[in-house]
Amino acid sequence: MELTSGLLLAIMVIAALTSIQFYKGRKLNLQLMEFYLKKIEEIVKPEDKDYVWLGGYIGFRANYKINRDNVRRFEYTLTLLPRHSLLYFPIALLTSRHDKLYIVVRPFAQIKREAHLIQKGYYRLKPKIENEPLLQREEVEIAGKKYEALFEKRRDLDKLKSLLESLPKSHNVKHVALTPKTNVFYVLMKPEPETIEESVRKIVEFTNREIKESPFSS
Repeated sequence: MELTSGLLLAIMVIAALTSIQFYKGRKLNLQLMEFYLKKIEEIVKPEDKDYVWLGGYIGFRANYKINRDNVRRFEYTLTLLPRHSLLYFPIALLTSRHDKLYIVVRPFAQIKREAHLIQKGYYRLKPKIENEPLLQREEVEIAGKKYEALFEKRRDLDKLKSLLESLPKSHNVKHVALTPKTNVFYVLMKPEPETIEESVRKIVEFTNREIKESPFSS
């Protein structure tokens, strides 16, 4: 196949753009990882920590030993859009849609009942909820967004709603849950630099105040 001057020029332009996007995207993702790590650590103040690099520039997993107040462990996984890949980035915007922060808080108190708030239409494949047939189901609206509520007791649902309403951008929370089988408080959210500090602080405060003293654990 003979390369025309136009085709050759197009290949050179794409190569140049790919290279520029790689360095710019890699720098931004590394800056985001460093920023989120620093802000979260400032809030939870771990006594011990462990990290797992997820490969490339897409994020990491952190495991913090806290052993303070009602928080035994604080774990999170940060996954970022592949901003360094010119070709894959548009696809990721369609499939992943945004950066994701998966938070798992392991309290000392025992969570006795299950409750979920799941933003309507977020999951393409609905997550498996083991006790779903036994849970009450209701649709609620929080700050203009509709959520599917699954719960055993309404007071648990009210507590989760209050948490979301207290966050700077409640619509960034896609799924929040209390699961007694694994005894974890789980939050899936879209992280943003301007709100990450307040959001994580509210999550920790909720664990210390509501899970420890509320009907969640009694």
